[in-house]
Amino acid sequence: MESDYYQILGVPRDASQDEIQKAYRKLSRQYHPDIAGKQYEDKFKEINEAYSVLSDPKKREEYDRGPSPYSAGSGGAGFSPMGFTNLDDLFGQFFGGSPFGEAHGSPIPRENRGGDEITSVTVSLKDAVFGTVKQIEIPTFGKCPACKGTGSKSQSAPIVCPSCHGTGVKQQIQRSILGQIMTSAPCPQCQGHGTIIPDPCPQCQGTGRVRVKRTVEVKIPAGIEDGTRIKLVGQGEAGQLGGPAGDLYIEVHVSQDREFTRKGQDLHCWLSIPMTWAALGAKTTISTFDGKKELEIPAGIQYGQTVEMPGLGLPKSEKDRGDIVVHVQIQIPTSLTSQQKELLEQFASSHDSEAGGNMQAAQEIKPKKGIFARMKDALKGE
Repeated sequence: MESDYYQILGVPRDASQDEIQKAYRKLSRQYHPDIAGKQYEDKFKEINEAYSVLSDPKKREEYDRGPSPYSAGSGGAGFSPMGFTNLDDLFGQFFGGSPFGEAHGSPIPRENRGGDEITSVTVSLKDAVFGTVKQIEIPTFGKCPACKGTGSKSQSAPIVCPSCHGTGVKQQIQRSILGQIMTSAPCPQCQGHGTIIPDPCPQCQGTGRVRVKRTVEVKIPAGIEDGTRIKLVGQGEAGQLGGPAGDLYIEVHVSQDREFTRKGQDLHCWLSIPMTWAALGAKTTISTFDGKKELEIPAGIQYGQTVEMPGLGLPKSEKDRGDIVVHVQIQIPTSLTSQQKELLEQFASSHDSEAGGNMQAAQEIKPKKGIFARMKDALKGE
């Protein structure tokens, strides 16, 4: 009496290919002679015989119609004396995969995710302070307009491959010193997809996408750092045959400004002032990214000292910003009239009499002179 292959694998007659494969893997692990013992060699042969027929749609169809031409002794399957016929499945059970490509019932999907892309954009320091919106044109893959991403000239769905019947693989029996071994390889007609496109779109060659130029809008947040990457989900390459699009990464570069330098969330600049402002103090107006602002210079300020303008730097939070730090540079005149020179000498004689008198070790601090003493030295050529 012929064995019932469905009963051997413990699956119903309407079982899917996935259910048959799972049942086979479980039983082959359980009854393999190297694991369960040599007394289960016949049982293991039955399991392999049943799977070799039920895993092949064409053989399964013939088996369901009547007496199986693939049963033991019929010469159909040709099982080896070693107790296995499908080297792909043996490798799959004990080594985690097949050396011959995709496993049975696992066609390669045609719908593939598009690749990620990266591009860059340059913004001004002012844009980094307040944020901005940029329009960027990128060359990429987009959905084919001729076939609307289907890959088919008639926009019809792919059909089942007549060669592999939708499995994506072709099996063949090879003789070896171990007996007859069944191997699997991707179907050459459908390249392992299990389906074919009978009328490929001539514009995209059946891929469903073509090279295009696309404009992308990106929001640059306020306070952004140079080199920051912004991720736009789904704005990368279009996927093949309607697959999901990849992501787009935009690297932001902040250009150098002629007046301000960024340090953290503060903006630094140099301001050159007359010596009289340094001595007497003054008020002046400077340009900032927020417009013209008044700056008060305290009397007696020294070269290199700073004056801060709070809240005019880059954002620290939604309600808080850094500062503008103004570094003071004092201008010393290189030419004076005789009257100006006489007035300065009179002032220097009364004000700078002790200049340079407090000497300290050179490694600790350099001797300092008053501004007018330094002017006097400059005029004398010292």
